[in-house]
Parts: sequence; structure tokens; C-alpha cells
Amino acid sequence: MLRAEAKGQALHFDYDSLIGGSEVFKDRETGSRWQQALATAISGPLQGIHLALYPFLLTTWGEWNKQHPNTLVLKPEPGYAERMAAVNKVINQGVSGVGPAPAGAFSHDHRLRPRETVLGLEVGEEAKAFPLSVLRKVRVVNDKVGGTSVVIVHQPTSDTTTAFDALLKGRALKFRPADREANKLFDLETHSSWNAYGLCLSGRLKGSQLKSLILEPGFWFAWSEFHPKTNLYSLGSTR
Repeated sequence: MLRAEAKGQALHFDYDSLIGGSEVFKDRETGSRWQQALATAISGPLQGIHLALYPFLLTTWGEWNKQHPNTLVLKPEPGYAERMAAVNKVINQGVSGVGPAPAGAFSHDHRLRPRETVLGLEVGEEAKAFPLSVLRKVRVVNDKVGGTSVVIVHQPTSDTTTAFDALLKGRALKFRPADREANKLFDLETHSSWNAYGLCLSGRLKGSQLKSLILEPGFWFAWSEFHPKTNLYSLGSTR
């Protein structure tokens, strides 16, 4: 989810083309063309400008509604609901990693299957991809990205994944799941109890909130193409 604004100007976008299997949009205000995977203008008056990411969460409706019971829901436009079966088929392929890269994709990074779903994280100058298939097994990852201590929390039933800066009050914390679903965690330093959304529920750090980091879900072929120096998390690779 991107902030549709550049240099103080609101922008409106239309589909333009595909590059590397990733969509390109053109804004109506300046005619600049924007690569979706980079959120960056690749031509036109705004070339080189980067759109800011809004914090967002990829989850199920059940999990979202549990956390935000009074949420408003966007009503689909006519004809959209009928397209959902085809869209869900593509999404499910990504969950299993089945299928080739789309026509026009040109990534040659074969460390994962092209359509395997990853959660990408950029901190400082470093990009790192966390495969969904691995997160389902480990549930909680303590790592460093861009020199920053981070914690990734995955709740397998809903495939909800959250990420946080693990530095609190000048101290890097490490976490372990307290249950099978990783709804609750505890930190190894103070044994305080936390939820999966970075809030400390009890213990010496009660009331503390970890700073959220934005994960970018996508297919491996797209992430690796537009982040050619990306690191890849695997079991046992935590630094």
C-alpha cells in the first residue's frame, strides 16, 4: 500500500504496462511511469522519486476482525466479486510455490521457485526475503537486517506475519513463541510476555510497544528481480 503523493502533489494512477513481470503505472498528473515492485518513478518528470509505504498487514478477515472489531469494510465494485476465484487461484499457487514466472519476468535467481511467496524487508541499505514456507515452521525469527536487530512473528493458522525493531531502551531483545500459534511470545532477557503485535502484556516491560517494520509480501521472481542483492533467510541462517 503506497502513499499516492509526490512532492506535495496528490497522484492518480492507471495501469500502463509490465516490466519484469511487475506492473507499471502512469500517473495522470505528470505522465510519469512507476514500477510497482520498487514504488519508484522510472521515467517522466518525477523519475527517481520513491513513494512512501503505508504500514499494512496481510492477514485473514477473521484475524483482522478479532483485532479490530469496529473496522469499516470497503464494498466491492460491481463485477469485482466475480473475479475473486481467479485471483485466489493465483494467490494459492504462491502459497504452495507452484507455477512458473509469468511471461516477461526475467529474474535468474533460482534460490527459490519463481512463485514462492516471500515477505521482503528493507532496513537501511539491506534487503532480505523471508519465505512463507519457512516462517510457517519457525514462527519466530530473531535476525539482523541492515545492522538492526529485528523479530519476525508468524501465526500459521491465519498466515499473519508481523515484524519489529527488537531494540528497546537500548537493549536488543530476543523472542521465543509461548504457544503453537505464536499468539504469545516471551523475551529471553526479562521473560516478559508479549503478543504478536509487539505489545508487552506482562512482566518487567509491561506496556512497552516495539516499533513496527513494514513487510512486503510478493512472489520470489519479483522480489529477487528488483532487489538483486537481496539476502535470503533459511533455517539456521539467523545472524
